[in-house]
Amino acid sequence: MTATFQDIHAAADFIGPGAIEVPQYQTEITDIVRRRGVFGQRIKQVPATGHPSRFFEQTGIPSPTPTAGFVDPRNIVATVVNPTRVERSVPLKALVAQLNYNLFDLELGQQQSQFAYLQAKDLADTVEGVMRAHDVALWNGNDTSLSAPTTTQYFGAAAQIVASGNTTTVAVNASIVDAFKSTIALMVANSSFAVRPTAIYANPVLLDLIDREMKTEFNVVLNTREIAAGVSVKTLSTQAGEIPLIPEWTLGTPGSGTAVLPAYIVTEDMIEYHWLTDPNPRVFQLGTPGSLASQHVVVKFGGVVVKGANYAHYQVLVNR
Repeated sequence: MTATFQDIHAAADFIGPGAIEVPQYQTEITDIVRRRGVFGQRIKQVPATGHPSRFFEQTGIPSPTPTAGFVDPRNIVATVVNPTRVERSVPLKALVAQLNYNLFDLELGQQQSQFAYLQAKDLADTVEGVMRAHDVALWNGNDTSLSAPTTTQYFGAAAQIVASGNTTTVAVNASIVDAFKSTIALMVANSSFAVRPTAIYANPVLLDLIDREMKTEFNVVLNTREIAAGVSVKTLSTQAGEIPLIPEWTLGTPGSGTAVLPAYIVTEDMIEYHWLTDPNPRVFQLGTPGSLASQHVVVKFGGVVVKGANYAHYQVLVNR
């Protein structure tokens, strides 16, 4: 067999008298890829009681009706009352991702002394990727039931609120601000539950429409509030106080005149993520197989539940 040599002139940027230029790269990788959402960091994180994770919800206090409760003080006949509690549950789901490091590539990178941090970055990004999938599914998971799961994903918070029947629609030419204010007033006026919404989540495009409407119609600039370290959002004055308008990129798809942009008025203390073992993803390093690849598996177990879906939360659909 005859050996051949290849001309690798194309690998150099320039070859000339007294100069050979070879490709070099900045040691930092440009990275502003979107990662975590705000919603998953603001809802309650609680340990699961089992699989499914079970809890009780009280839907009323032991109180007689006005007709049965008032009696003749000289002829007292007590009314028998009972508390009304309902058993609920949330199934736990599994999120998993695997990252393999090739031994040859790792050792080559070490010998070149370039991008020495890359192994750690890729593992950290894999964890972040699991949390990104988690955050998207918190709203949009495609399961349809908490009691009888139909898919491996979460039963998303948006679908749980919609399934409760609490939804309203804003017509194309109707005021978005008025719709939010009247809906929150309706929630606060509930005679059975002490509802106090804490946030409005919506696509940033919809929140921009609210901002513009306030400026155009009322010449008002919305106040701001810090909701997390380094994260400030606008607020809307309502009957429940100043409610933060939190941009959520996973909600709705902006369109051209025919978009239906959803927003969710939520009571965050009533939304829980039930976790198993640890609320954060865990990383497991597997044994080295015959290929000598280094294998890491990222695992997260848990499930989201919207408590009081039919009274403490509301969906608002904005036609634009």
